Amino acid sequence: MRPVEPEGRGVIGTLARADGVGVARFEVRLEHSSAEVWSAITDPARLALWHARVEGDLRPGGEFRILVEADDWEGTGRVMACEPPNRLLVTSRESDDSWRRGRGAPPFDAVIEVRLVPDGAATILNLDVRGLPLGPLAAFGAGWQIHLENLAAYLAWRDHGDTEARWMELIPAYEARLPA
Repeated sequence: MRPVEPEGRGVIGTLARADGVGVARFEVRLEHSSAEVWSAITDPARLALWHARVEGDLRPGGEFRILVEADDWEGTGRVMACEPPNRLLVTSRESDDSWRRGRGAPPFDAVIEVRLVPDGAATILNLDVRGLPLGPLAAFGAGWQIHLENLAAYLAWRDHGDTEARWMELIPAYEARLPA
């Protein structure tokens, strides 16, 4: 996949099916160093400014709690691998209480892997999210793209814009990309 600027208005993810579950893959080029991007995705204080509050043991093998206030989503996770500033591998699962409050898929185990590759003064961020339910896979694609766009906006000191309007733009495009 060719790196795409997250400021662009196009679809940047691909959706696939593997072993009976959904996979969403993204590749974006961010005009910031790998160290800067790494800090934005792993420092709890910075992560809370653009995505979610995270508390707990953030070392490999450690467990954490996560609250994504914008989505009223809360759950738990585990750090499977942490290789600064290149690779982060975590699992996550929504809590039953959060699921009952929401309108999404029943809780499932997701595996989230981020790989950062220096590209001159910029960074290529590769994100793979595995274990997604197949039914709402398009929604997960749109949602993860919005999270990446929010990261880019945060790094550039810009407002992330109207999330609901962006969601409405992305859903049809991701539905068109659903695997057979």
